[in-house]
Amino acid sequence: MSTTTATMGSTVDVTSRNVPRFGGFNSTMLGIELRRMLRNRRTIIFTLVFPAAMFFAFGGQSGWDEKVGSGNVAAYILVSMALYGAALTAAAGGAMVAIERSLGWSRSLRLTPLKPAVYILTKALVALTMGAIAVTVVNVAGIVQGKPSMPVGTWIACALLTVVCTLVFAALGVFIGYLVPGENAMQVLGPGLALFSFVGNVLIPITEGTTMWHVASFTPMFGVAEIARSPLTHELPWYAVLNAVVWLAIFIGGAAWRMSKDTARV
Repeated sequence: MSTTTATMGSTVDVTSRNVPRFGGFNSTMLGIELRRMLRNRRTIIFTLVFPAAMFFAFGGQSGWDEKVGSGNVAAYILVSMALYGAALTAAAGGAMVAIERSLGWSRSLRLTPLKPAVYILTKALVALTMGAIAVTVVNVAGIVQGKPSMPVGTWIACALLTVVCTLVFAALGVFIGYLVPGENAMQVLGPGLALFSFVGNVLIPITEGTTMWHVASFTPMFGVAEIARSPLTHELPWYAVLNAVVWLAIFIGGAAWRMSKDTARV
């Protein structure tokens, strides 16, 4: 097979072309993605400020000093609110692909050596960073309020696990971004994640063994919530881990499939 191509009367050796390392991944693109997210006022308000505000709003509730695992109810709610904020932030970062498609940017990227997996990895790293900011904001709110009580090691472990769990929702955001056109992506994800949080044993505790609890165990929020709170509650059932892994695989697979098939400018 020939390794040369005729171009404008000359011969080009295609084997001499430089293929970027790591599938096209680079820190410049990652930095641009992060700055773009941080400049989005709606993202800052609704995914960073809102969860902390909700935590303060619940601050006057009775029963917050009751013991839960190695902490109290206030600590349990703190971890849940941090997860909710990180999930919204991660999903918003992933859903930016919907706007990129509407501007024709995703079609332009398909003309570059950038691999679909690397593109999704970049979105995931941005989501992890933004999720870490969201978790930090909510935890600072808890420190300022003074009601959550748990060992420092448990506090740090819950925060780190919450950040890792945002990968599930980053993949969900990218998947929805390829399914829904333009600005409609967050209009779907915002209410959807709120519903999953209520039904999935995040914002409202559900009694184990009830019909509602069995429904919750199949939602995307259930597994990650159990994982994020496990250092505090000292409980991590195997089916919660399975839930998180399966939903992560579904969302990553769906996002990669939709990106490989996408050629439209919406």
